[in-house]
Amino acid sequence: QLVESGGDLVQPGGSLRLSCAASGLRFGDYSMGWFRQPPGKMREEVACISMLGQTTKYAASVKGRFTISRDNDKNTVYLDLNSLEVEDTAIYYCAKGQWAGCRGWSDFDEWGQGTQVAVSS
Repeated sequence: QLVESGGDLVQPGGSLRLSCAASGLRFGDYSMGWFRQPPGKMREEVACISMLGQTTKYAASVKGRFTISRDNDKNTVYLDLNSLEVEDTAIYYCAKGQWAGCRGWSDFDEWGQGTQVAVSS
């Protein structure tokens, strides 16, 4: 089970930290990812982190502003969102990868319920 938290309403330029707590799976054996679904749009990839955290991958739209990290002792993956823009408004989902490393953006097989991030002045 994956449970996201940390979503909120923030002003443009603000910051948030999203968390995703995992249970019932061998968290440290898999890559983890964050995805988002903006209003009226399809779900899109945001970031991925490998099993031990050595490798990360980002969508071009968030690179340099968002940071993915994980704590395998706490079975938790994080997404730090900085310099938020109105276009970052979306429901953010974490997902478990099928592999230890970050491969294709379609290689995720378990999903959380999402947490809402709204960026507005």
